[in-house]
Amino acid sequence: MNNINQSRIFTACCVALIVTAMTFAIRAGILGQLSQEFGLTDTQLGWINAMAFLGFPVATMVGGLLYNMLGAKKLMFLAFGCHVLGLLLTIFADGYLLLLLSSFFVGFANGSVEAGANPLITEMYKNNKTTMLNKFHVWFPGGIVIGALTANAMTGLAMSWQAQIAIMLIPTAIYGWLMFGQAFPKADEVLTSTSENIKALVSPLFFFMIICMTLTATAELGTQQWVGRILGSTEANPMLLLAMTTGLMAVGRFFAGPLIHAINPVGVLLVSSVLTSIGLYMLSFATGGLIYISAIVFALGVTYFWPTMIGFISEYLPKTGALGMSLMGGAGMFAVSMWNPVIGGWIDAGRAAAEKSGLSGAEADIIAGQVTLANLTFFPIILIVCFGALYFYMKKSSNVSTATA
Repeated sequence: MNNINQSRIFTACCVALIVTAMTFAIRAGILGQLSQEFGLTDTQLGWINAMAFLGFPVATMVGGLLYNMLGAKKLMFLAFGCHVLGLLLTIFADGYLLLLLSSFFVGFANGSVEAGANPLITEMYKNNKTTMLNKFHVWFPGGIVIGALTANAMTGLAMSWQAQIAIMLIPTAIYGWLMFGQAFPKADEVLTSTSENIKALVSPLFFFMIICMTLTATAELGTQQWVGRILGSTEANPMLLLAMTTGLMAVGRFFAGPLIHAINPVGVLLVSSVLTSIGLYMLSFATGGLIYISAIVFALGVTYFWPTMIGFISEYLPKTGALGMSLMGGAGMFAVSMWNPVIGGWIDAGRAAAEKSGLSGAEADIIAGQVTLANLTFFPIILIVCFGALYFYMKKSSNVSTATA
């Protein structure tokens, strides 16, 4: 690690993750504008979202397989290039097809950040993996706060959706500058080869966690990505609601260390599933101020899902290496990409059913959002069973212990 400025590289990773998060938040805020300008249905908007989430797992799978050969530096610069390309293509999009293509490039950039930064951080902080991964992942909700407040302010000033996309080029340039000319840990510092990583993947525990990752990611990101359409017609301000909940998530992740030590990763995931279920269920019928209270419960639930899932693989299945962590992230995003059009379809169908019942406008939109949230509640409910079984299995096997990181 000599001559490696760990603090600067870690900061670059965090800013790159801020860009990743801003793409989610700002896209959630401009869906209504895209629908109006291009005459898109919620199902079509779902496919645009899906391409961003699909680009992510493609990048993580490629990046995970090639990490030992390419190293983190090339993957992070690949992310930088694709962020610039994807954002520019989005700004100049003139229709549905180019929005699909540009969203894919943005998603590929986001996945490259995940594929490069997660193993890079575990290499730099070998004795503090889960805590540092949580501190890194502070900046996903943190970036969503920044993106949501930015989108809300720019929309309030009647600025175009193109301007809201363009603003993300600023933090993109910053993390490119932070990486430029810096020495990174070399690929030969990886403890296992790619072939050994692949062999380690053939594990019932890994497959089980992959399945769970598809559920945790959809419960978290599937809800957040559609907040503007699901809650846009309620008394709540969707972007401020998103900023509030993700702000709580950022604080929770920053102070994750003591909680991980006190419970253990599996216990954290089990409690998170319970709180997420309660939060989504409450949101499915909440009105007025109860929407904000329900959103807080939901935020407390999803706070530790993503980084703890990644940290679990790093600690309990370390021989899977960068590939294991990348595939976990990729599985989560791939699931969200597949569920996005379904979620959009739920909104369309819910609105159509409400209109058949004689409702229209905002009332129909509210009913559609409540139906969608009720459907999303099933994801964390399934996770309660999964993580509950895992907790008792590992405790019986004497494998559950307080995390050392």
